[in-house]
Amino acid sequence: MLKVTVCQDLEEARWLWHHHWPRHCLFDLWPVRACFQDQFNHTPYFLVATQGQKVRGLLALSRIREENYYGHFPGELWHGKTWLEQNKIVAVDSRVARILLEHMPWESRIRYLVPSDHLHIGAHAAVDEIGYLFFPRQFDYRFDAYERLFAGKTRKKIRCELERLKAHGVTYRYDHWDDMETLLQLNLTRYQDQSYFSDRRFRRAIENLAIWLRDQGLLRLTTVLVGGKVAAVDMGAIWNATYTVMAGGTDPDFPGIAKLINLHHLEWACAQRISMVDFLCGDFNWKERFHLSARPLYAVNKTRSLESWSERPAFHGQSVCAA
Repeated sequence: MLKVTVCQDLEEARWLWHHHWPRHCLFDLWPVRACFQDQFNHTPYFLVATQGQKVRGLLALSRIREENYYGHFPGELWHGKTWLEQNKIVAVDSRVARILLEHMPWESRIRYLVPSDHLHIGAHAAVDEIGYLFFPRQFDYRFDAYERLFAGKTRKKIRCELERLKAHGVTYRYDHWDDMETLLQLNLTRYQDQSYFSDRRFRRAIENLAIWLRDQGLLRLTTVLVGGKVAAVDMGAIWNATYTVMAGGTDPDFPGIAKLINLHHLEWACAQRISMVDFLCGDFNWKERFHLSARPLYAVNKTRSLESWSERPAFHGQSVCAA
């Protein structure tokens, strides 16, 4: 008999995560999620499927009180939606995954789920957004081989644009901690209330994440200077042979600077023989044009308007058995 219970205690949730959550990507690490939990302080709502003494499945949710729905833990928000990617439904098989989904409370919205054999696309899940990846090995770790993906006219246009910047003197520096504040200010100045950092909680979470990554030796801050002035700063992290580019800021006084820093990431990844570069979701009008590999991430929504779900009320702390 499979039993499903709810965990709403943060320390118990941490224990469950440490012992049962897979660690495939940066966002699978509890300290990364904890940086956001500490700021948003949402109550966890972990669905735990057990059989006997064994945990057979785990669906990590949070109650997002200000938006009145349940989202993937820790329920960090940007414009009302969660931001952390590569979320998961942890289950030993599709039956357990289905039971966990059926026991989600009403008004649950899980975003950025990675594809899996347990996620039945079309039945419960639909494409949410597209993530963009770069695999240096596809090009034998040669940046010049990657560049040949661009049509000749496009290569020439990009080269001319970058040469105009280089004519003023382009230099790079790495892991200069003060540039983290510059990144935040550049992003806020350019995007204002559309910036991730316009929400103080989100900003503090990113700042704390950067500190944790720095202390673990995982942080990579990349700064481009043009004529001695900071023109762009990107924050990334290297973990499990993957370079994840998470946030950045550019100075609009330097047209083409975003292309330059993004190409620099790709060239560096080839030189370092990185397995994968993850530029996350959101096209921003350049990722497809840069021939990055698309990876769909999925969403599962359970609202009272969706008739495909069997009606099961939210439950708090008690056990629910499934045959």
